[in-house]
Amino acid sequence: MAPYLLLGFLIAGMLHVFVPQKFYAKYLSRNNKLSVVWAALLGIPLPLCSCGVIPTAIGLKNEKASKGAIASFLIATPQTGIDSILATFSLMGLGFAIIRPTAALITGVCGGLLVNRLVHDDDVVDMDSCSCQAEKGNRIWRVLKYAYYDMLRDIGLRLLIGLVVAALIQVAVPDEFFLQFGSQPLLQMLVLLVIAVPMYICSTGSIPVAAALMMKGLSPGAALVMLMAGPAVNMASILVVHKSMGRRFTSIYLMTIVGFAILFGLLLNATGIDFTVAAQNDCCTSKSALPGTFKLICATLLTLLIIFALMMKLFSKFTSKETLAPDVVVYRVEDMHCSHCEAAVVRAVEEVPGVEKAKASASANTLTIKGSATEEAIRTAVEGVGYTFKGRK
Repeated sequence: MAPYLLLGFLIAGMLHVFVPQKFYAKYLSRNNKLSVVWAALLGIPLPLCSCGVIPTAIGLKNEKASKGAIASFLIATPQTGIDSILATFSLMGLGFAIIRPTAALITGVCGGLLVNRLVHDDDVVDMDSCSCQAEKGNRIWRVLKYAYYDMLRDIGLRLLIGLVVAALIQVAVPDEFFLQFGSQPLLQMLVLLVIAVPMYICSTGSIPVAAALMMKGLSPGAALVMLMAGPAVNMASILVVHKSMGRRFTSIYLMTIVGFAILFGLLLNATGIDFTVAAQNDCCTSKSALPGTFKLICATLLTLLIIFALMMKLFSKFTSKETLAPDVVVYRVEDMHCSHCEAAVVRAVEEVPGVEKAKASASANTLTIKGSATEEAIRTAVEGVGYTFKGRK
């Protein structure tokens, strides 16, 4: 997976730096079918996880995007990304690499259309708007930093966990274990849904797990259910969407993800194509077990980048003990999971009068504020973008 992941991260960094956020709002503001389609198309290549997509969706709402477009973006974006598409191709073959974004597109569009039809404007909780400030600095450096530091800090640990779990499945689970459910493929899917929906797993980290399960007899349709539902939603994102968008919106959002995951899983099984063979050929041949020099270099580089990013993340958790200036206050903010969450919180509080500088840390659950802004104003800004404010630390 390493060469494809490195390329995918680079493309994701270019999208992050060179495509302004207002570009997305421009195409999503109209309350029609086209905005719903645009939301899914624009969201699919973005490397946002199910928690990172929430502040982005709230930002789109503040930019007056339609409620259907917001739902389409929320559903389609976390299921896949340019990095996970390339990684899916490397580990599970071209078929899954095509089916996965196609399923995300259709699911997002259908969910958005349902929201447009069934959710009224007064059902959606109103949020204070916040403008998004442009990042500064050399663009090439920002691309590389986002691609090979920020993203790896966000998903590196989950990617490693996914690889370790895949290895354990390969070794510990008996061959063709899932064939005992052979006459009940729907049962496989329901079992995986119960596990995958509340769990926090990124679209890239889910790939080696799904591939390993397929090699142990899991049906391709059930693997697709895991690849769709696992990254698309988790318990934290459900709670934030409910708080930010309302009960009816959340119900349609959840039912669309679960319903279409099962539908596409059943359709994939009905085709009769043996994707398991393709996965075994890609994962388990001697050619893959003994990669060429280029693959070894990529794997080594990716490993070093992940180690560095995770060490810096751990280091930052324990380096906020210095004496604070009189006008600096540290608050505790929960439900931040990645750099996108940090950026959303910082953007929100920097709009508060009296805030001179702000810094958020997802690993330490802290928000450091320099300035004279009141605690109540900071609370309003933080809760306005969907995070939990716990007061001074």
